[in-house]
Amino acid sequence: MAGSTSSGAGPSNPPKILLAKPGLVTGSPVAGKYGRGGSGDENTASLRSRLPSIGSLNLLSDSWDFHIDRFLPFLTDNTEFTVVGVIGPPGVGKSTIMNELYGFDATSPGMLPPFAIETEEGKAMARHCSVGIEPRVSAERLILLDTQPVFSPSVLAEMMRPDGSSTIPVLNGESLSAELAHEIMGIQLGVLLTSICHILLVISEGVHDHNMWHLMSTVDLLKHGIPDPSSHTLSHSQSSNTGTEKDSKEKVPEGGEYMALPVFVHTRLRDHDLSPHSIVQLRKALQHYTSTSFFTRTKEANVSREHHVTSTDPVTQNQDPDSPVPKVYVIPMRSKDDSPGEQYESYTSMLWKLRDQVLSMNSPSFRKTLSERDWLKNSAKIWELVKSSSIIAEYSRTLQSSGMFRR
Repeated sequence: MAGSTSSGAGPSNPPKILLAKPGLVTGSPVAGKYGRGGSGDENTASLRSRLPSIGSLNLLSDSWDFHIDRFLPFLTDNTEFTVVGVIGPPGVGKSTIMNELYGFDATSPGMLPPFAIETEEGKAMARHCSVGIEPRVSAERLILLDTQPVFSPSVLAEMMRPDGSSTIPVLNGESLSAELAHEIMGIQLGVLLTSICHILLVISEGVHDHNMWHLMSTVDLLKHGIPDPSSHTLSHSQSSNTGTEKDSKEKVPEGGEYMALPVFVHTRLRDHDLSPHSIVQLRKALQHYTSTSFFTRTKEANVSREHHVTSTDPVTQNQDPDSPVPKVYVIPMRSKDDSPGEQYESYTSMLWKLRDQVLSMNSPSFRKTLSERDWLKNSAKIWELVKSSSIIAEYSRTLQSSGMFRR
């Protein structure tokens, strides 16, 4: 795993594995493989009594505050772990992909997915089903971070006051319009995830939506001065934001600032979008778009050196393995019978292959070894640095004065 160089001792207690959404685990007995009902199951009852209350495991709440107390009991002193985050607009399959990474088997009777997926009713009501950051831990010690959608009309509607101002103080108390605050929230979420994850899945729908590319370029621009969770600067109390950023800048390693490995996933592709020519053009466009970003400056960590998800693989046959092309994966639109197309495998098969590729990636490591529990505690400190970042605040003021933000 990417969590460390494995010099620390193993966990002192057997790892607790979060198998379902908290509301489904902590309530009445659940029938199924992992939650057998009945008063005679003492182990299940004992675990249930120690679990947090319903709906309280979110690391990042709808009020944009970071909470660790509820999730901390699920983590151990283990130093071999990998953190995988996801970011993207609504309805592109973020939670579905995270469930696949978790290893969820939807065919098992009585099993409920770790991450809730959008229902038909939710789609009709234009509601989002993820709030803030929702964490889960898999048996492989994958810490999975599902997130609320960016560019989401329902998120914007919930945070807007009648006068148009934001109900959420995204910049430590600065008063912003809801539209501007909503845009800054997406940037802050991206900066946090690129700082605390080993791998970040950037999800877009189709081949022509480049909004996520633009967002990640902005994140790359504004992340400066934000350390990774193993940084020793996080253990010291900071008297001011200026001092924090100066200290972090002075301690930047020789290879540059830490950045999670971005994996660009384009979902819901139609048949004509999956032709070899279309995929080559997609990769070329992404390479051009990210040519000056940190995603391609650190080749050792962030360059794709393996084949991609396409099963027939005509796209990667002539690709130079050392070329600075970010990792790109494509997932077809799901058909009713989930049958493969002429140039690609089925939707389910492609998801399986994506999971295999992500689990086998050589992702960047944090600068120092740390445990799961220390990762969580330091991630909360990083969130405070993100919210108090003078660089992001200055960018927000520039957007506000120019009016160049989403309305």
